[in-house]
Amino acid sequence: MSISAKQEARKKSKKKSKNPTEPHHVTRAVTHIGLETTNAGKLAALDRLSPVYMALCQQYVTLFCTEEAPDKLRAPLYETVLSERWQRVAIMQAAGIARSWRTNRANALREYKREQEEYEEKREAYLEQRARIELEPDEKVLKEPKEPVWKEWNVPDLQQWCIQANVNVAKLEASEESSFNYWLKISTLERGKPLLVPVKLAQYHQEALTDPKTGKRREINSSVTLNKRDGVWWLMLSYDEEIALQTAPDAAIVGIDVGIANFITTSTGKQYGTMHGKLKARHKRDRAKRRRKAKLRACLKKKGVKKLPSTSSRTGQRLIRQTKQEINRAVNECFEEHQGVQFAYEQLSVATMKFKARAMNAYLRASNLAHIPRQIKWNAEKRGVLATPVMSAYSSQECNVCHYTDRANRPNQQTFCCKACGFEAHADHNASVNLSRRVGDKALQACKDRKAIKALLLSRHEQWKEQHGKGESQPIKRKRRGKAST
Repeated sequence: MSISAKQEARKKSKKKSKNPTEPHHVTRAVTHIGLETTNAGKLAALDRLSPVYMALCQQYVTLFCTEEAPDKLRAPLYETVLSERWQRVAIMQAAGIARSWRTNRANALREYKREQEEYEEKREAYLEQRARIELEPDEKVLKEPKEPVWKEWNVPDLQQWCIQANVNVAKLEASEESSFNYWLKISTLERGKPLLVPVKLAQYHQEALTDPKTGKRREINSSVTLNKRDGVWWLMLSYDEEIALQTAPDAAIVGIDVGIANFITTSTGKQYGTMHGKLKARHKRDRAKRRRKAKLRACLKKKGVKKLPSTSSRTGQRLIRQTKQEINRAVNECFEEHQGVQFAYEQLSVATMKFKARAMNAYLRASNLAHIPRQIKWNAEKRGVLATPVMSAYSSQECNVCHYTDRANRPNQQTFCCKACGFEAHADHNASVNLSRRVGDKALQACKDRKAIKALLLSRHEQWKEQHGKGESQPIKRKRRGKAST
């Protein structure tokens, strides 16, 4: 099959994948294929090419992030010694980076607008309460809300050498030699003098590239990725695998709520993974170490030392990997214990989540909550399970019995107690039940902002009261511990 035919087939498969009931293709990567071990001293031409390529890619990233929309087919703009084929590769890679950056920035801006709406609501309540102080002097004064501040995103700075090369500049060919598996032919700065690099696969690389059903070698994609880490060049290959949907369209829906205390809480009442325990203790030690380094850095800066020590540490990097491993383990256990169902998980935006205390913000960053939805999506794709992201607004404040929505329904992190009907449950379990019911909720999806969502939920609460003959019931007042009821 020719390259153009492969591209057409991928386009058709992507169009089909928009329908969740149709089979879809999943791209899997085969990473950490070392090149230096078999080619010591032979990659000097690639070392000369990389800084020129990365500098050009950085120019286009800045252009696509600040002035123009990302366009991988844009005509070359900057002067360079690279060939037209290498320039096209740099433009395509820069367009992909800028597109991701713009998407993440748009999500953060959307979250900032949501916080702005919440601030306006709190500000209005605060002003109304201050106006009543003269009439009711004994009323407790609310704390004035703090207006959120938008911090503009910086343009991505490409610090690590990474080349996402296509077949026009880097071609992988099978080798007939028994000592290695492939030839990697790379164009260099010298015209007519390509670099031929032999590629030797380890045993686990060969197992990953072998189809277990047929026992034949998988068809590798024409694009490859070259990374340089700590002076060593690594090759990454990829292949496409067709995954058929294993979940019936009418299967039961299981909601998934994401949190710190419990990474995953399902609507079936099960919980998987936690940031507490060993991970929390390691986070405290790492944070204390970072603070000591920060104090040392500030002291040396006052003394005029130019080369300052970094505040990062190997233990911190190890903690990030261990946390992600715990998240991956929790997601795998959740999928293995829920067979034959479909999932509904919340669209979580962690970029703008903030607490009042710095320690809690550091704890939030260490928990890697943003990794959980990505892992859920990836597990669903590779297993052929239907998983739908749903709107999470007010899912933790809405009662799954009467739909009454109020911040006071959640007196603490773990407890949910409805002020209208008196329903009590674990807060995460209540939220996961609400998420499971939002799949296919067209009325909720039509809401443009949080105000419209809350108005819809409160209207459903009024309908629930009419159906159950509650009438104009007042919110339930709970007794405070240690005080007599009045």
